[in-house]
Amino acid sequence: MARLKPLRIGVIADTHGLFDPAIYRHFRGVDRIIHAGDIGHRSVIARLARIAPVIAVSGNVDDRKVTRCGPETVVELAGTRVAVRHIIYERGKIRKDAAAFLARVRADICIFGHTHQPKIARVGDVLLLNPGSAGPKRFSLPRGIALLSLGKTSCRARLIRLADRAAAA
Repeated sequence: MARLKPLRIGVIADTHGLFDPAIYRHFRGVDRIIHAGDIGHRSVIARLARIAPVIAVSGNVDDRKVTRCGPETVVELAGTRVAVRHIIYERGKIRKDAAAFLARVRADICIFGHTHQPKIARVGDVLLLNPGSAGPKRFSLPRGIALLSLGKTSCRARLIRLADRAAAA
């Protein structure tokens, strides 16, 4: 039976061990959650899994033995090929290894983190989505997450700004 409602995906990255309870409210009702690395502690994934099934990759500060996540993954969701990798951009440019990854996997969407800068952009036919950092506030960058809606013929991404400090548990 065909799915009538769009698939709703919560997108998060760069938690660095912090789980903001506001995530529960923003991700309520999502079908999946994607964490794009720098998880920080396995408990973050456990708490996200209480909301919806989690797809996650390790980031550059993660110990893969602790997070039990690989450095990249590609999944098909609602007929859309979604790649997840922590580092795509560095110093404002797509890294060569990231460009090779995107060419190899031929994704429709690539979800990433690392820069802590929220971003929705297109590079060729690929939608790039960085939700920003949901972890402790750094520099003047806003904290954030994103929601992704995948329908049979549509794809919408929306950035959500979080408060500068995580709410008390």
